[in-house]
Amino acid sequence: MIISSIKEKATFAADKFQAVTLAQTPRSKTMVVGLEAGQAIPVHHPKSDLTLLVIEGQATLIGEDQELQQAGPGAMLYAEAGKARGIKADQRTVAVVVVSPPPTPEDHKELAEHFKRGTWR
Repeated sequence: MIISSIKEKATFAADKFQAVTLAQTPRSKTMVVGLEAGQAIPVHHPKSDLTLLVIEGQATLIGEDQELQQAGPGAMLYAEAGKARGIKADQRTVAVVVVSPPPTPEDHKELAEHFKRGTWR
């Protein structure tokens, strides 16, 4: 598969981040994620390895016990399965995310709790 422009695949919504699946196998899932300013993928601990690459915009990245503020294009977050990871957009942001293996509904329960409480950390 070849994608000529990942940015063109990104979508955005007023209420929360949007993740568009670009490719998926039983072993991995590749997505483009669009976040408006202030939106986040809250810090969570799924059972998947994650690589996140910011390709447009600016955000705060959390990986385990590290934090990178004002992360712009080219900034990367890698988190092993079970380790903390999250992103909060300072401005409209586009990121490519690869997870392996694809997360399960159980992996997303922690995210649902953050959204319910209105928290991201």
